[in-house]
Amino acid sequence: MFVGALMGFVGVGLGAFGAHGLKGRLSPDMLAVFETGVRYQMYHALALLVVGALMTRLEGRAIVVAGWSFTAGILIFSGSLYALALTGVTMLGAVTPIGGVAFLAGWVALAIAAF
Repeated sequence: MFVGALMGFVGVGLGAFGAHGLKGRLSPDMLAVFETGVRYQMYHALALLVVGALMTRLEGRAIVVAGWSFTAGILIFSGSLYALALTGVTMLGAVTPIGGVAFLAGWVALAIAAF
């Protein structure tokens, strides 16, 4: 739950930074990329809070895998989008799908844990 709360805090801060600090400094396309990173970070920060709450009720490795997968997804998916938007280095976009796969793995692991 700590990681989820921390990711939510950072996500709100980055969202505000994007809305107020980057508007006019980034192209509309790159600002949209940055906002996508924030949106997915916030979704998965909430998912981490759910995982943390469920850890006391669900046994097995799947719930732990879900939490780590969501964390990795935030760092890789959202992180690569932030870096892409801020630097314009398009090769960073090649890393983004790895984070997307981590998000998908987290959702599958959460489903398995719930089953």
